[in-house]
Amino acid sequence: MTLTTPRAHSAARSEGPTRRRVLSGAGAAFATALLAGCGHKPHSASAPLRVAVVGKGETDNRLLFKAAGIVPDFPVSYAEFESGHLVVEALNSGALDLGGMSEIPPIFAAASTVQSFSQIAVYHGDVNNQVILVPKGSSINSLADLRGRKVGYVRGTTTQYFLIRMLQSAGLSWADIQPVAMTVADGAAAFSHGGLDAWAIYGFPIERAIAADGARILKTALGFLSGNYIVAAHKDAVADPARADLIARYLRLQSRAYDWAAAHQDSFAPEVAKAIGVPVEFVRAQFARRSDPWQLRPVTENAIRSQQQVADVFAAAALIPHKVDVRPLWDARFNALLSAPEPK
Repeated sequence: MTLTTPRAHSAARSEGPTRRRVLSGAGAAFATALLAGCGHKPHSASAPLRVAVVGKGETDNRLLFKAAGIVPDFPVSYAEFESGHLVVEALNSGALDLGGMSEIPPIFAAASTVQSFSQIAVYHGDVNNQVILVPKGSSINSLADLRGRKVGYVRGTTTQYFLIRMLQSAGLSWADIQPVAMTVADGAAAFSHGGLDAWAIYGFPIERAIAADGARILKTALGFLSGNYIVAAHKDAVADPARADLIARYLRLQSRAYDWAAAHQDSFAPEVAKAIGVPVEFVRAQFARRSDPWQLRPVTENAIRSQQQVADVFAAAALIPHKVDVRPLWDARFNALLSAPEPK
């Protein structure tokens, strides 16, 4: 099975001396072409660092930096994406310098002929914000009850992977359910209007569905996901000393912001609630069930091994055309920075 691209809604905006107009596209290729067309050349010393944002709330670095009082002393241009595989497409098109995603989207890229990015670090964090939701009043009470049911997921993301793993844990296979690949927005609409029996989803849509629709968490991804998420950078940006320096400085700021968030959950929760449009008690509940605080970590053998295990699962399920070796995707040149203490 090859990766097909769902409808995407992306936006680009700049913090610094320049601003970009909001972009909304009907397809990922169109969106990334627009981004590439209006983007700055990565080797221009004065160009903003082009950074992806996936989702809203606590995963939005703009919100996190603002709450933590962190202001980069260099220009940063942000582009919004609905899921990580769209970030990979934007990196491959040259429209981004830096982006985050789960372990899964790069695996699909590794199975293709184009990989214009390097995986330079690991975000390690919460896996309880990745769940299978069931509607209010649903008779589904266990993973085994998913047999024959219509289950929404986002293709090429953690939701597809942990859904496979959860089904296997219950003695089921992909063929035992009615899997429906949907964008996050389409999945939210279908779930809210009774079009799905269950929904494998991540991030802020969980709290929205619980608050607005009375949804119930059937199972979190704890025990099914590693908690590792990927920091990837365009190869040209990594190879250019000026751009690589900006990437290093940005990663330091992000690490500091994660430390702040871990120590200030009470003050961060209202900001997240406002951003995603739910009562603050739902965000506090999500924070309370968090499996791990967010941390920025260096490239390690364990991280490479973890992603390889994920790739092997997708290959065994015939969801990528052949087995892949993920090791060539990794680049440890930022490890010293990520392992070093914060400078005084």
